[in-house]
Amino acid sequence: MKKFLLQVFTWWNGQNLNTRFYTWRAGTRVGEDEFGNVYYEGGVDSEGRTRRWVIYNGYSEASAIPPGWNGWIHHRVDVPPTREDYKPREWQKPYQPNLTGTPTAYRPKGSILGTGHRPQVTGDYDAWTPGS
Repeated sequence: MKKFLLQVFTWWNGQNLNTRFYTWRAGTRVGEDEFGNVYYEGGVDSEGRTRRWVIYNGYSEASAIPPGWNGWIHHRVDVPPTREDYKPREWQKPYQPNLTGTPTAYRPKGSILGTGHRPQVTGDYDAWTPGS
């Protein structure tokens, strides 16, 4: 019952009822990533391409899509990572959740919520003024 109510009243937690119905009617499951996000395709978008979408496992967080799936969902590649031997490049970083708004968010020295004191101004900065 709780899952049903979440799908009726929230859009940020997995999928809503409209997405569930559209996925059931027009979607073909393509694969699943290591985070439990499930990827679908079906129908045609406004540009004439096959429509692709993801149903997140938990909260909808766009940065939680791994690099291989990101390329597929944005039509950069035609073959999803499940149908090829995809290996991330050495410069691709693993997923880190967006911590903004949480107690573990980055807070530089001198910020209102941070600890420590703001660094002393050195005076070597000249502000830009129009016309100069």
